[in-house]
Amino acid sequence: MRTLTIAAAVAMAVCSIFSFAHAEDDLDSRLNKLDSELGKQSETIREQQKTIDDLKERLNGQNTGESQTSEDNAGKLTGLFGGSLMTNPYISLVLDAKGYVSNLKNSALDSRGVPGFTTEGRGLRNGFNVDAAELLIFAPVDPYFNLYVNIPVNQDGAELEEAYFVTTSLPEGFQVKGGRFKSNTSRLNSQHPHAWDFADIPLPYRAFLDSEGSGGENGIQLTWLPPLPVYTLLGLEAFQGDNPLLFGNDPNWGPHAFSAFAKMSFDTSDNSSLLVGPWVMFGSTNSTSILPADDTAGNTLNLRGDSALYGMEAVWKWKEGIQSVTLQGEYLYLVQNGDLTASDPGGTPVSADHLKRHQDGAYIQALYRYGRWRVGARYDRLEIFDNTFDVGGVQQSFGGKPWRATGSLEFIPTEFSMIRAQFSHDRSARDGRVNNEGILQFVFTIGAHPAHTF
Repeated sequence: MRTLTIAAAVAMAVCSIFSFAHAEDDLDSRLNKLDSELGKQSETIREQQKTIDDLKERLNGQNTGESQTSEDNAGKLTGLFGGSLMTNPYISLVLDAKGYVSNLKNSALDSRGVPGFTTEGRGLRNGFNVDAAELLIFAPVDPYFNLYVNIPVNQDGAELEEAYFVTTSLPEGFQVKGGRFKSNTSRLNSQHPHAWDFADIPLPYRAFLDSEGSGGENGIQLTWLPPLPVYTLLGLEAFQGDNPLLFGNDPNWGPHAFSAFAKMSFDTSDNSSLLVGPWVMFGSTNSTSILPADDTAGNTLNLRGDSALYGMEAVWKWKEGIQSVTLQGEYLYLVQNGDLTASDPGGTPVSADHLKRHQDGAYIQALYRYGRWRVGARYDRLEIFDNTFDVGGVQQSFGGKPWRATGSLEFIPTEFSMIRAQFSHDRSARDGRVNNEGILQFVFTIGAHPAHTF
């Protein structure tokens, strides 16, 4: 019995020794793995520190005006074509092409204005239309300025639509923009045509501004983003005033167009947000595009006076998964007063009357997107609450109220391409002739194109 007890004790001792040895081996293995992981992390930290040092060296070289050779730049972060972004700008090209069909002939479309608002024609012709191949260039100038250039090219040649700088480091939420740029008074005014939600601009914009809104103008802008709990942007702009409808296109006047705007945005739910913004554009006017020439005598009509266009926009967006909804509407109100002068074909004034205009218009649109498809509808109308067009104390009559209804269907394969089919029932000409028009639009983008704003 004693012999069995001794044997059992020996067996237990042997098992304990083997267990201790196994545990020791397991601990060594874990320590080795931990040491290997620490080594990898140390190597990652060294690589990150090297990148930070390289960036600091580049920035110090730019601030001191030092030049760098290609060997100095080897292995560093690269821009679009191999250099740094500071010396190599982002470049993109956007093609906006349309196929257009209407029940009206091209001659009727060319002269189809909106009586009492604009003499400008429709802008599209039956068949194939290439609105523009739009070249966009962007790059930081230095730590204090960014530079943007936008050059649309069409069959009439190249045009400098935008070329402006933007400050990046002013204190207290202030920012200055200067050069040639599109007004930021409203979402539509600041967008290029290829970024619109429909193939053309709403009727009130065409009637009060132009077929592309206020367009690019020479001027300066000051904005302020105050530290408020709700996103708020306040802005002031001063322009040369080169707009054929609202201000005319007389460059000899000097700066004579101004604007002010406010934009406020806040979340309405976890998946939706609302943007609202009042704005105004005002200044001196010298325009021949409001009324057509007299058919009998050939006299042209020119307005010299003052104009103010007030606007209020609202945009609500909801998105969840692959679905999204956008609701947008805007109300515009025009106040215009001045002398309407009739001049004979030789340019000699023959008569003058006082013009008083109080007119309004609005549009509302809705878009629903599911995956790569989007469907939209829009309704435009003029003379909703006011229709004062008084010449020499006599109210002018132009016919029924202009309106238009539009529907669209889009296929968006990627963020770089879009195909849109659009149909409009247009009664804006007041002559009883309906313009039923179809547009097939193709928008393609190559290069590094910045994201569009809200």
